[in-house]
Amino acid sequence: MNPLSLEDLKVLAQNFVDQFLQADFAAASSRFDDQMKVVFPEVKFQEFWQRFIGPAGNLLRLTVVRTAEMESYRVVFIRCQFERAALDVQIIFNIQGQISGLNLMPAETKYHAPDYVDTSVFHEVDVTVGEGQWALPGTLTLPLDQGPFPGVVLVQGSGPSDRDETIGPNRIFRDLAWGLASQGIAVLRYEKRTFKHAQMFTPELIAQMTVKEEVTDDALLAIQLMCQTPQIDPKQVFLLGHSLGATLAPCIAKQNSKLAGLIIMAGITRPLEDIILDQFTYLNSLAGPMTDEQKTELEALKAKIALVKDPGLSNAVPAKELPLEISADYWLDLRGYSPTETVKKLNIPVLILQGGRDYQVLPEKDFKGWKTALNSRSNAQLKLFPNLNHLFIVGDGKSTPQEYGIEGHMDEAVIYTIAQWIKENMIQLR
Repeated sequence: MNPLSLEDLKVLAQNFVDQFLQADFAAASSRFDDQMKVVFPEVKFQEFWQRFIGPAGNLLRLTVVRTAEMESYRVVFIRCQFERAALDVQIIFNIQGQISGLNLMPAETKYHAPDYVDTSVFHEVDVTVGEGQWALPGTLTLPLDQGPFPGVVLVQGSGPSDRDETIGPNRIFRDLAWGLASQGIAVLRYEKRTFKHAQMFTPELIAQMTVKEEVTDDALLAIQLMCQTPQIDPKQVFLLGHSLGATLAPCIAKQNSKLAGLIIMAGITRPLEDIILDQFTYLNSLAGPMTDEQKTELEALKAKIALVKDPGLSNAVPAKELPLEISADYWLDLRGYSPTETVKKLNIPVLILQGGRDYQVLPEKDFKGWKTALNSRSNAQLKLFPNLNHLFIVGDGKSTPQEYGIEGHMDEAVIYTIAQWIKENMIQLR
């Protein structure tokens, strides 16, 4: 039998990784040679997947990065770019095209600072937000000039997230921190509780978790830390939230009267369940007309959303019957919260920023909601960036999840807008 070509092996490798990522362990392991089947049985294969792939988040992009030959074996390297990690899968094929070896390793994803960053004018120090079992490591980025400086506390979006709000190769909170520090503004960013302490979240704790435990408690502690930092002017501390962090920014500000202002980046103004339905509908439309399977999935999602909206919803309803398997406690806690009604009752300056290509937070619905709520406010500024996506990275055409797997940076115009707005709204010391 003639050996398979490298092109054939690339196809086999990608098919194998597809099966692997879809948790089809029986199909994937059927490609193993006899020795691999002994060393790596299906049960062990599943444990391997749960340990390394599960925490990485959704797949954004999959590419063959290189091939190699060693003696009678040939190797294909597949780069898998997930939301929270980049992993290289090394697949070793024997002469018959069977898999004789498998390795998984973190891919090298070096951060490349954007042109608007000047690393010679700031430095960073490690800090801790909170204390006890939920203490969170953070980074305070400080200009080198003599303070006190205005400060910004960054609050991430939904899901487990590191302090850089890493999504694929993109680290937009580092872009923000370094970009603003280059213009004389201090920035505090920190790991989310669900990221740093993921192993501590038992099924019972997850079932009881609300945005209080996920976001607001730690954001309030971060603001407190910023206000108590000697190099920071406590009268000039601003809160910047992105996505879920932006949605909850008014709620956080309501609980802390010391904030000098709010920066809301891609914040929703509608119920979260409506946002989820819009997102799934949009994603299903990208490849053309929906398939019967997609239509069935969408109807199932609508049924779950109806449960969330049902006045009779209680925490006795299992999470698996609700959207994204988020617990009833979480949905019930959000039910009484309106970002727009809350922000209208705040007297501090507000900056609302929105990407025109954002499919997760819609300009024609959510940004419009902020405009309606703040239309008569002289201390509110709203700005739409037509070519930016949910990460405020420039792009063309319809936005897709796959573009989050391509390295980019928060647009310079966004950094400039935020910096100028902060300087214009700084409270002068008396």
